[in-house]
Amino acid sequence: MQYDPIKKSLGKVFNRTPFLRVLFYRLLDLLLLRSWYVKREIRKWANGKGGRRDTNCTLLDAGSGFGQYSYFMSGLSPFWAIQAVDVKEEQVEDCNRFFTQIHRRNVLFETADLTHFNKPDKFDLILSVDVMEHIAEDDTVFRNFYDSLTQHGMLLISTPSDQGGSDVHDHEEGSSFIDEHVRDGYNIGEICKKLARAGFIKTEAYYSYGKPGQVAWRLSMKYPILLINASRIFFLLLPFYYLVAWPVALLLNSLDLKFHHTTGTGLIVKAWK
Repeated sequence: MQYDPIKKSLGKVFNRTPFLRVLFYRLLDLLLLRSWYVKREIRKWANGKGGRRDTNCTLLDAGSGFGQYSYFMSGLSPFWAIQAVDVKEEQVEDCNRFFTQIHRRNVLFETADLTHFNKPDKFDLILSVDVMEHIAEDDTVFRNFYDSLTQHGMLLISTPSDQGGSDVHDHEEGSSFIDEHVRDGYNIGEICKKLARAGFIKTEAYYSYGKPGQVAWRLSMKYPILLINASRIFFLLLPFYYLVAWPVALLLNSLDLKFHHTTGTGLIVKAWK
């Protein structure tokens, strides 16, 4: 599945002005259910133990991508310093340019490989969204995360689960829907054990993307991407497609966020030092 070229194409379209870039972030927030879960957990962390919004905190966006989560976190508090890292130098330069244009001076992006990124006792919160499924040396990264957290700091991970998180069940020979994944997903027990071995004293994990979220994912992301891969002409038809599909996906995502799931294709994992 050629997913990365699609992301690059969309990035170019929406990167022409800061207004379009922010609009792109808004669209990602609407389309991606994981964003709903991640933002809910960040708000819980920000409002916990007397509240952290008025406190000087240092946060790490580990695998920052387009920078949408750094944008969200930098808007929650002017007291937070956010360091964002990604392995793609071109994307890092693009994000630094955009955040300079919008005068978000509490965010800095840099190129880094998470298997070698270790900043002892620096971060109060580390966020890793859809990153660990791309890294084979996950034990090394988890140890680096542990070392880089302050005492009682929290790690927040969103990643596919082993319950079909990369949509392998719809493909021949168990291939992933997204080629860049090195694993199809994590088992809850597996990732919690890995985090414990890395030193974390407490972990919590739960499923996201239950049945409603899985249907919404197909409607809002999978089917459009498949069609765009088949023909770029479908770009022109996307507004009309989403006019019909989005209200249904919105309802399904809202239901997914509301209920507890005994299984799901996504995982939300929290761990404390």
